[in-house]
Amino acid sequence: MYYAQIRKYDTANGPGIRSSLFVSGCTHRCLGCFNREFMKFNYGNLWTKEVEDEFIKMVLDSHVKGVTILGGEPLDQIEDDTLLNLLTRINSEVGKNIWLYSGYTFEQIMVHEKRKKIISFCDVLVDGLFIQAEKDLKLRFRGSRNQRIIDVQKSITANSVQLLENFE
Repeated sequence: MYYAQIRKYDTANGPGIRSSLFVSGCTHRCLGCFNREFMKFNYGNLWTKEVEDEFIKMVLDSHVKGVTILGGEPLDQIEDDTLLNLLTRINSEVGKNIWLYSGYTFEQIMVHEKRKKIISFCDVLVDGLFIQAEKDLKLRFRGSRNQRIIDVQKSITANSVQLLENFE
């Protein structure tokens, strides 16, 4: 897996101060995407064990409330288990909440075994393609009105989308 960017402190992609990982590679090609250069799967830097260890250290910072995974498209990272292994580590070693942004909808994810397994480690999913005609700058933590902020664990249990009502 390649990554385009790591932000030690990010306040734009979820509540509180977060550490964010922007993965490289996306097959969606949304019109108006603000991270177009991140669409290439080999853009940026190769994810290594050393980079992963550094990222875990960032997340352990007491100022960091949680982790956000975005990109690119995190759920296109299915050729190997790199992202899955990272999320497993965050859950077992750090225990902070995980937000994941994806152009895939919850329903599309749930019928794909590997994508479903990846989000099973997440607390919140911001789902849906960015749609230029639905763009709304007043929205918090999403770019277009079609996108949803989903409580992943409640949704998996209910087997239906459960929106996250309060994300402070």
